Amino acid sequence: MSVKRIVANIATDCPGDADSFYGDILGLVKVMDQGWISTFATAPGSPQQVSFASGGGSGTGVPDLSIEVDDLDGLYQRMVEAGVKIEYGPVREPWGVRRFHVRDPFGRLLNILSHAD
Repeated sequence: MSVKRIVANIATDCPGDADSFYGDILGLVKVMDQGWISTFATAPGSPQQVSFASGGGSGTGVPDLSIEVDDLDGLYQRMVEAGVKIEYGPVREPWGVRRFHVRDPFGRLLNILSHAD
């Protein structure tokens, strides 16, 4: 299992407010916009990303970090075997990812995901 990407998620009531600063001024490219979440990157497909979200999708809270992995099922099993409490999922979401949520040792909510086949 390897980590493919880590995205910082910033909670906000108005994700669109990031457009001017992060898009126009910093020159980042909006690579995703679901209304409740907008993600900016240095270029499409780039692992350097930041998201602004009013929710976590499917009624969940905004995670502190989203971590994309290449073997979601394997990592899920490792989490369960280690006794880590699964707070959500695993589930296939309508926007094309499979994911689950856990908390790290510092209480931060992590969105562990892979893009669905």
